[in-house]
Amino acid sequence: MARTASLSGFPEWLPEERLVELHVLDTLRRVFELHGFASIETRAVETVGQLLRKGEIDKEVYGLSRLQEDESDNPVKGGKADPNALALHFDLTVPFARYVVENAGYLPFPFRRYQIQKVWRGERPQEGRAREFTQADIDVVGDGELPFRYDVEIALVIAEALSALPIPDFRLRINNRKLAEGFYRGIGLDDTAGVLRSIDKLEKIGPDKVAELLKSELGATDEQAQKALQLAAIRTEDTSFVAQVRALGVTNDLLDEGLDELRQVIDAAVQRAPGKVVADLSIARGLDYYTGTVVETVLVGHEQLGSICSGGRYDALASKGNRKFPGVGLSIGVTRLVSRILSQELAKASRSVPTAVLVALTSDDSWGAAQDVAAQLRSRGIPTEVAAKAEKFGKQIKFADKRGIPFVWFTDDDGTHQVKDIRTGEQVVAAPETWIPPSEDLSVQVAATAPAPAAV
Repeated sequence: MARTASLSGFPEWLPEERLVELHVLDTLRRVFELHGFASIETRAVETVGQLLRKGEIDKEVYGLSRLQEDESDNPVKGGKADPNALALHFDLTVPFARYVVENAGYLPFPFRRYQIQKVWRGERPQEGRAREFTQADIDVVGDGELPFRYDVEIALVIAEALSALPIPDFRLRINNRKLAEGFYRGIGLDDTAGVLRSIDKLEKIGPDKVAELLKSELGATDEQAQKALQLAAIRTEDTSFVAQVRALGVTNDLLDEGLDELRQVIDAAVQRAPGKVVADLSIARGLDYYTGTVVETVLVGHEQLGSICSGGRYDALASKGNRKFPGVGLSIGVTRLVSRILSQELAKASRSVPTAVLVALTSDDSWGAAQDVAAQLRSRGIPTEVAAKAEKFGKQIKFADKRGIPFVWFTDDDGTHQVKDIRTGEQVVAAPETWIPPSEDLSVQVAATAPAPAAV
């Protein structure tokens, strides 16, 4: 983190740090809306049963109970989670699936949504991993079916959004669950979910330990374990991965389908987001609800931070009777990104407050007139505040400088107005109904700085 929080895992930003976060959020909103995604917000709590439907994440979920609880308040009874108890959501995808099912009669399909919200997860706090953090998601959900082309579009939108942020270069590492599961079945490993969970640990424990897991927990032979690792070692920046997979000599219909889908994504990315996307067949994603395309994203030179954006295709997460709502989406870890931007000084705000102008007081009686000036400036979109006391002008200027306010406004006894740029000392005659600051001073600017060495 940029600094030590008083409560570990629950970051709080200083005003100038918050301005960087707001810049990130505003940039993401702008790009998402340019691509036609509508904003929604879901409730902070879901039932435990809803949250635990897919994936083994029960240890990460924060259950809710009253401080003076009785037995009915306890989300865990007899050592087991009560499915009707309430808990804070740990991501935005599962709540979104519930939202789609409950509001299906009111939504146009395919439904394109973006959602920027806090989530809570019981993780061990460290840089990039907080217990309370902000995510920014985009998803497209269909009714009954969802054309695969949306998998391609989602990846391109995220590449555009990340390219607009003051962050180092990045890579979307993309795989396909059908490709992986078909391959595992083709070599005789039928517990594909178990294999995926083991492969998902590759970067944490290395290939040798993953091979041992495959053999000890899933009954894989040495040859099967090595084949699975050979698949996971394939990584290309173009569609040449297809030939490399074929060269492993495994045949399976599901494998063929996944290969073709991944080929389409990579082929489009090579043309529209060159250098930003790679086919990485080690990407598995631990959650069980993914069924096709899967994505993880890393900052180049900051790979130990972990994935800053992840997600994929899910065909069975949302359903209502026989009605299915397949979807595809990606989630950006905003807090993880902002913490790295701040700790590595990758970007800075041009000032610590929104205020562009401080209207100085010549006397306590001038406060009303000063408010009139401020109102005229604000009416034209210039952030303005009025001094609280008629101190010596030097003190008022010093106050503006301490706050990071670039301009101080003065009104002479004869009604003449002047504005001073306290950074340069230049002072000019101005009129409150016409004067505007330079465009770069009108609002807070967030700009990338020279990249600092990557943390290790």
